[in-house]
Amino acid sequence: MIKHIVMWKLKEEAEGNDKDTNAKLMKEKLEAIANLVPGMLKLEVGFDLGLDATGYDVILYSEFENKAALAAYQEHPQHKAVFPFIGAVRESRVAVDYAV
Repeated sequence: MIKHIVMWKLKEEAEGNDKDTNAKLMKEKLEAIANLVPGMLKLEVGFDLGLDATGYDVILYSEFENKAALAAYQEHPQHKAVFPFIGAVRESRVAVDYAV
């Protein structure tokens, strides 16, 4: 199994919205692509609780059966369709993929 985790720090304001509004919009857009491809086992989107000043604002946690399923997800047009919005509202991004 492959776990795919992405975290974003969001801009205070972008696309005419504040950070909280953009976080909610990101969550909606990302959850809309759950179960997008065969082999996608899980997708969760959450918000930081604000307990650590260095924390990121939004996290995507997902699981895939194998690397091929992750690759199919990453190349899927519906997945790529969320990139422009996320790119416009994010300040920074970190990601990790690992096998278990």
